[in-house]
Amino acid sequence: MSKIIGIDLGTTNSLVGTMDSGFPILIADTERQRITPSVANFSSEKILVGHPAKRKQALDPEKTVYSVKRFMGRRFSELSNEEKKVNYPVQADSLGRVSIPLKGKSYLPEEIASEILKKLKADAEHECGEPISRAVITVPAYFNDAQRNATKRASELAGLTVERILNEPTAAALAYGLDKKQRGLIAVYDLGGGTFDLSILELNLGVFEVRSTHGNTCLGGDDIDQKVSEFLWGKMLEKGFSGKSNVMLNTRLREEAERAKIVLSKEESIEIHLPFLEENFNFSYVLTRDELNRLAKPIIEKTRQHCLQAMLDAKIKPEFLDEVILVGGQTRMPLVRSLVKEIFGKEPNISMNPDEAVALGATLQAGILEGNVSHVVLLDVTPLSLGIETFGGLMNVIIPRNSTIPIKAGEMFTTAVDYQRAMKIQVLQGERELAKDNWPLGQLELEFEAAPRGVPRVGVQFEIDADGILKVLARDIKTSQEEVMELKSAIEVSDQKVEEMLADSLSHAFEDVSQRRWVEAELKAKEMLEATHKALSLLQNRLLPKEVDAVKQLAKKVSDALQSQELEQLKKANQALDEGTQILAEKMLDFATESLLQQKQ
Repeated sequence: MSKIIGIDLGTTNSLVGTMDSGFPILIADTERQRITPSVANFSSEKILVGHPAKRKQALDPEKTVYSVKRFMGRRFSELSNEEKKVNYPVQADSLGRVSIPLKGKSYLPEEIASEILKKLKADAEHECGEPISRAVITVPAYFNDAQRNATKRASELAGLTVERILNEPTAAALAYGLDKKQRGLIAVYDLGGGTFDLSILELNLGVFEVRSTHGNTCLGGDDIDQKVSEFLWGKMLEKGFSGKSNVMLNTRLREEAERAKIVLSKEESIEIHLPFLEENFNFSYVLTRDELNRLAKPIIEKTRQHCLQAMLDAKIKPEFLDEVILVGGQTRMPLVRSLVKEIFGKEPNISMNPDEAVALGATLQAGILEGNVSHVVLLDVTPLSLGIETFGGLMNVIIPRNSTIPIKAGEMFTTAVDYQRAMKIQVLQGERELAKDNWPLGQLELEFEAAPRGVPRVGVQFEIDADGILKVLARDIKTSQEEVMELKSAIEVSDQKVEEMLADSLSHAFEDVSQRRWVEAELKAKEMLEATHKALSLLQNRLLPKEVDAVKQLAKKVSDALQSQELEQLKKANQALDEGTQILAEKMLDFATESLLQQKQ
């Protein structure tokens, strides 16, 4: 019998996990990403899934399918006009089901979902080193029979036997460790990309019983993205945009809307920049969190009635609940968390990554079915953040403090100097913003082919095992050449040293953040100055004297600001140079195109 894997097939993202030595481990793909975008691209013979498909979305939006989970098991007549606002074609087949015509063939939603599941299955087989044919798959608690059967059908098309279809709220409760309680009432607020569930679960001596569930299979973060896109469209029209819409532009807007929404969960504002929309029209706008909240509030408010109805159905009041847990990436939004606190009268439990909770629960359920989960395992945590030194002497965190181990995490890095032949990777531990203020754990060096800066791709992965042993791997993506370093226990740090580091990080917080912002602005300034001087040299015969003088004046202001050590002055000078060199960017594009055509001749 093959292993049983746990799968969270999500509207926006999907994940797969397996049990390893009694621990639920989420599996990373070949790009070392645990989260796989639920996106499939049909522009070539081979169907692309996940990150490669998402990267093609802006270039080929009409052949890139996203949010397909919203259509599974549904009839075309059930769809609202808002739901039909996707960038790929959606129609009814001869039986009235939702159908997606692509490449001369009509696909049912579950057929496209099966491509995502095939990719997750392949990732799991690569990680486990054996064929896999069994899975636990999660669905929204509010999915009806048709939607559940469509999910099961998608799994079968992917070559997977479904051992259990698990409700997402139950899976999330398992992941939060609430199965270890003896008794209690738990509310699970699950707001993802395309679906919302509020479930009330009663735990009695290890047995979960769903007391009530209420929700909407067509309500989620996608709706917020659409509202933000429409808002940005209105701002574009105000600034003189012609109003000519196309699928590619709509895709770019949605991508910017999603990015802005994510950033505004932590920041108060974000600058959205969409260059070259039309000849002589570049769009720039600073979106604030308050504006996002005004747009999102009517959508988020729709969840209130579902919460109240679920409690009414369960015949309970908010004060009877022992826990309220948050699931789904959309619950990172401060507006959502404040609404949940208002509805239930208590702070929600946010101790786990909301994107990963359901997948971890599915993996635990798979372990239960395999007979590998029979007792409680106490997991240790990393007391301090682990990361590497990046260009400019900054600390880039790979594994944040208090992460439960075992854990794997990684990021992609590149070079900052032309024709660099090696990368030194300094491994650090600590909570300070600057590398020099953290503790060095070790260093490794990876050699690679010389290339212009920004071209080499080096993947750095940190892995901490159950004993707290840190293994660092650096791999050249082009050649697969790699270096591995195993360090002494990354969690054996005395309590006194941890307290000292945390105290230092708090007492120097303002100073550290200011220093980090200056370094980032300084790096940006130097990069822009170098690019500007290079462009002026190449384009000297294509620019008017007044254009050259204007750019040189802006560049001088950046140089003066660098000498001043004044952050706000430098940021303003950087922005002015960035805006003032748009003409250089356009002419450089023309220059590159002409050079390419001459080479072909």
